Amino acid sequence: MGIFRGKRALVVGGTGGIGLAMALALASRGAALTIHGGSSMERLRNAMAGARKKLAGGGAVTGFLYPVQAPVEDAAASILEQTIHINGPPDILILAYGPFKRHTLQDTTADHWHFLVEHNLIFPGIMVSMAISDMITRGWGRILLFGGTNTAEIRGFTTTAAYSAAKTALGTLAKSVAQSAGEWGVTCNVICPGLTDTEYSTPEERKYNRERSPGGCAMAPGEIALAALGILENPAFNGSVIPVDKGLWV
Repeated sequence: MGIFRGKRALVVGGTGGIGLAMALALASRGAALTIHGGSSMERLRNAMAGARKKLAGGGAVTGFLYPVQAPVEDAAASILEQTIHINGPPDILILAYGPFKRHTLQDTTADHWHFLVEHNLIFPGIMVSMAISDMITRGWGRILLFGGTNTAEIRGFTTTAAYSAAKTALGTLAKSVAQSAGEWGVTCNVICPGLTDTEYSTPEERKYNRERSPGGCAMAPGEIALAALGILENPAFNGSVIPVDKGLWV
């Protein structure tokens, strides 16, 4: 029997990278899965097909596309409404969506700041605020957020200040959920992955990741998903910000 058999899971940004690895992992544990994708029907179909091959314990797989665009509050509401219509309110919410842009601080424009903070902090914040009421009512819920590399604590960044500031703030969101809803069986944690190779990585990015990762080997999405399952399964993790990076220090 899957660990999450009978639980409904929504993976936002679940058609590729770490999000896809999370969708496959949850399907293997028996969750009734809804996969959200942004734009590619081909990637969504492939993700759903892959998850169905992993199904355990009678789970089911559904999915839909909805681009996350401004205003992000409309996107958050629509994604949650479509999920509820298809599969019911989620017991497990995985927020793997989060666009990345690199600029020196002096070249980071107001538009860059707005975009990165809206998509990497405001959007997940709204999703969490909307989802926890049903979790509290049912007396059980799991929320997993994804920070950025080296954002488990406050530190400086020379080329990713806006992105990393938004991702670092997710720790406050997770700890707020733990204090607000923990007594009703709801947990919320943040994973901060190391440098990770995905199908979206360019050759230059793969080279960068390899050169700066411990042992010269970048993280794989499946490694991160495996760690995430342990966190989701164990209610002792609540309000935690957890690096999953092989000891990355740069």
